[in-house]
Amino acid sequence: MKTIKMMLAFVAAMLTAVSCGSKKEAPQQKVLVIYYSQTTTTKTVAQELATRLGADIEEIVPVTPYEGDFQATIARWQQEREQGILPELNPIKADLAQYDVIFLGYPVWGGTYAPPVAAFLETADLSGKKIVPFCSFGSGGLDSSVRDLKEKLPGAEILPGYGVRKARMEAMPAEVDNFLKAGGFIEGEYIQLPDFTEQHAVSEEESAIFDTAVGDYPMIKAKATTVASRPIPGGTEYLFTAANLPREGEAPDAPAGEIKVYVTVLEGQAPEFTQVLR
Repeated sequence: MKTIKMMLAFVAAMLTAVSCGSKKEAPQQKVLVIYYSQTTTTKTVAQELATRLGADIEEIVPVTPYEGDFQATIARWQQEREQGILPELNPIKADLAQYDVIFLGYPVWGGTYAPPVAAFLETADLSGKKIVPFCSFGSGGLDSSVRDLKEKLPGAEILPGYGVRKARMEAMPAEVDNFLKAGGFIEGEYIQLPDFTEQHAVSEEESAIFDTAVGDYPMIKAKATTVASRPIPGGTEYLFTAANLPREGEAPDAPAGEIKVYVTVLEGQAPEFTQVLR
């Protein structure tokens, strides 16, 4: 039911006040979607992209897979990072030289792309390519992982990317469709959102929206201080600035720092956060 509502909201937006961008003609370019996915989340995004683009697709596969639960994965990742080790990969089949645009997908671990993608980038020649990052995450990491890609690949053109929380995968197909049209990768009209309003001090109602959205998510403990907003299809999107609060075990006067949190409120649905910028 939630999926149907979200799809209807996007369709309705094409006919209402939220402006639509001009229809773009997709350029003739050869596209590869290449990705690493430990579970199936990033893989699902990759398949959606490849289907809509009519692109080739390939998976990055470690010789020794990352297995086990979240804690086991993090333990192995931390050990490898401390030892300066990257996982060995099975050879890829695609000839990267044959592609103009490469959609590069990964889960976000520790604020950046997962180690198998780091290993792939050590040997892949992506100079002169257009790279479109896409990722899945628990709370955020698109912005920080893109910064790392730009530093790692100075000879490539890193284009705007797409990221989605694992908890929001129902919204992914409609978002990917709009993302590809807005980027000119496929033809069609797309939803062009207005700019956010100026940031202002949060009201009691806005503070409640923030608290409901982040809920008991374990990686966020913060208090909203300011907020901006804009209309989106079927509701409102908020951009909160929030001060970090001490976590369990931290001193009460530990440095707070700030985060930015995107929150959507769709008609008839509870607030949910879509991405955290740290």
